[in-house]
Amino acid sequence: MLKTIILGSCVSVQGILEQILPDGRISVRVGKQIFTGIPV
Repeated sequence: MLKTIILGSCVSVQGILEQILPDGRISVRVGKQIFTGIPV
C-alpha cells in the first residue's frame, strides 16, 4: 500500500508502507531506503 509522509516543511516522500510506530509516525520504503515521518 502506497503512503505519503512529510519529512520537513517542504519535503514529502511516497513509498510502500513498512511500519506504523507507536508515536503516530510511519515508515515507508523507497527502493532500498526506509524513511520515517508524519503521514499526510
